[in-house]
Amino acid sequence: MLGLTHVLVVKLYLFYDAVVILVPTRELALQTSQVCKELGKHLKIQVMVTTGGTSLKDDIMRLYQPVHLLVGTPGRILDLAKKGADKLLSPEFQPSIEQLIQFLPPTRQILMFSATFPVTVKDFKDRYLRKPYIINLMDELTLKGITQYYAFVEERQKVHCLNTLFSKLQINQSIIFCNSVNRVELLAKKITELGYSCFYIHAKMLQDHRNRVFHDFRNGACRNLVCTDLFTRGIDIQAVNVVINFDFPKNSETYLHRVGRSGRFGHLGLAVNLITYEDRFNLYRIEQELGTEIKQIPPHIDQAIYCR
Repeated sequence: MLGLTHVLVVKLYLFYDAVVILVPTRELALQTSQVCKELGKHLKIQVMVTTGGTSLKDDIMRLYQPVHLLVGTPGRILDLAKKGADKLLSPEFQPSIEQLIQFLPPTRQILMFSATFPVTVKDFKDRYLRKPYIINLMDELTLKGITQYYAFVEERQKVHCLNTLFSKLQINQSIIFCNSVNRVELLAKKITELGYSCFYIHAKMLQDHRNRVFHDFRNGACRNLVCTDLFTRGIDIQAVNVVINFDFPKNSETYLHRVGRSGRFGHLGLAVNLITYEDRFNLYRIEQELGTEIKQIPPHIDQAIYCR
């Protein structure tokens, strides 16, 4: 799977010659900055990360020191730009992106990286990228190495089905997606009551709590993580080999980002979708739009297709 989604890399001169990497969530900003620091440690590149939920004053003071690469979320970067010092092109982010572009010099360079190419991304490309060079790896990379199944269930059967999956699958780490914050917390409580280790994360949690959960799960402190779509965008956790859509998504873009949390770094992955009667049309449409097949789950799943 393509690792970055809706990441806009902009070469600009807000403060002095620098590169700014804009990402849609705070967790992805922290992850991306760590990668940049690792890649740049032998090049004497100073990397800074800035997101909401932290001190704006401290970030401004940090920018008095050399910063060659700045990683952050759009709102925080825009705050810094205005002072001179959660899907980037979705309705809540696009106005900030467009305002940021107004700070750029005419000689700017903009690069866009996306795992999907919805209409909003195409419209943005047509408006702001001058004669862009397009590299499309979708046919080669989309859902490669991920085996997809569905289990047709009633809503009241979902927790029992999940319990069965836990007992039968060889899970290194799993990410379980729900469609609302309330369902995330309720499901995490149910999973804990069943005797399995479980964390949960969503956008309404305090940032310190989110950071701690993300860090601990990434380091293997817990096997299962229940979350909303906050956690779909570009997050790379190598040990995740199973993704479960406890609630099936409504569009193919969200589905692609969710199941792509498994099968990272060339590893194999497994996606299991719990499908209710109301989900059947979305299942068919997503298969058609992605040109993929989601098969009915068999009684036994060979570990060789998702464990390596």
